[in-house]
Amino acid sequence: MKKAMFCALTALVTTALSQTGWTQTTAPAPAPVIDNQHVTVRDIALEKGKAGPAITHAGDYVVLFYQGGRIKGADGKTADYPSGGASFGHGGTTSDTALNGPAREIVVDIKNIPSRTVPNTTGLPPAFPRPGSKKILENDKIRVWNYAWVAGKPSPMHFHDTEVVVVFRGNGDITSTSMSGQKTVAHHSPGDIVFNAPNRAHSEEVVKGKQSAIMLELK
Repeated sequence: MKKAMFCALTALVTTALSQTGWTQTTAPAPAPVIDNQHVTVRDIALEKGKAGPAITHAGDYVVLFYQGGRIKGADGKTADYPSGGASFGHGGTTSDTALNGPAREIVVDIKNIPSRTVPNTTGLPPAFPRPGSKKILENDKIRVWNYAWVAGKPSPMHFHDTEVVVVFRGNGDITSTSMSGQKTVAHHSPGDIVFNAPNRAHSEEVVKGKQSAIMLELK
């Protein structure tokens, strides 16, 4: 009789908590937007006060804050991350909660493969640093930059020796000009995410709209 009463009471409490919004479940990790030999990239939208999906990390990972805020991790620790900011971690399972408003994280898991950085034999400067760029995070595995293209001011001709994950934050067209003078125009909308291979030489300029990005270089 006591066991039956306990089970009934438990069921009532569970139902009441569910109806009042006190229960909190963790959603499964969303499908990657990019998954290749070097990275797995997920785009995570966080609602205020609601735990984000649980993501298990086999190795190194980087969180790029497309829309930042005060974030609480699965360990209960909180920190303020500006939009355009980044953090680095290794292993474990993460599930973040945005505390003061919605947030958006681009979570990049880095796979354990040899570096794909290529030698620069062009005589050109590396892609970064460049005028207007701001380095926000660096260690022996990665570099993270904020950069905004400026109309009428093409970047210097440069060489990309690393693989790069680019998260676009603006809405605009960028013209890429190769060393031979060939021009290619690409449009990117806010939140577009691309993975660029190394061994590229060009200059870049925004020719329509406005464009900026968070750029993650893999060493």
